[in-house]
Amino acid sequence: MTDALAGPDGALRCPWALSTEDYVAYHDEEWGRPVHGDDALYERLCLEAFQSGLSWITILRRRPGFRAAFADFKIASVAAYTDADKERLLADPGIIRNRAKIDATVANARVLADWAPGELDELIWSFAPDPATRPAPKRLADVPAVTDESTALSKTLKKRGIRFVGPTTAYALMQACGLVNDHLSDCTARRSAP
Repeated sequence: MTDALAGPDGALRCPWALSTEDYVAYHDEEWGRPVHGDDALYERLCLEAFQSGLSWITILRRRPGFRAAFADFKIASVAAYTDADKERLLADPGIIRNRAKIDATVANARVLADWAPGELDELIWSFAPDPATRPAPKRLADVPAVTDESTALSKTLKKRGIRFVGPTTAYALMQACGLVNDHLSDCTARRSAP
């Protein structure tokens, strides 16, 4: 028995993917696919932090606004943001205007700007569990919100000065960036994942 549901095209998908057209595209083309590159992972880290306490669809629909506001999440560019930039962001209706999350996004860029190229990518991916140890989930209840790996990733990032990345946020990052494949066993995206 699986929780996967048939979409408009008849293909089985994770149920959350069928609530909006935006989710179908994100689910089929992005979620759970491997993401590499420091700037790309920084973007996902930031967006997952902004999502904390909100629904992902809120962030997904504002992603173009976030990209415009945060210089396409280029670490070096965001690291140079000033207090005036932060005030501009607090007035930007295209993003979530949360001072603590904006401050963390800029502070994290400043920390990461001092890391060696590829260091963020290498660190995050070092926490990817062996896929052979993770059976494909059949039901949504089989998908954890936190794992030992996400807890360890969160602790390591915090120790290195990264803010707003608790174990749940770290696990959402792992799911979104393909470190784990939490598509349900019968989901078409699981079968088409690299």
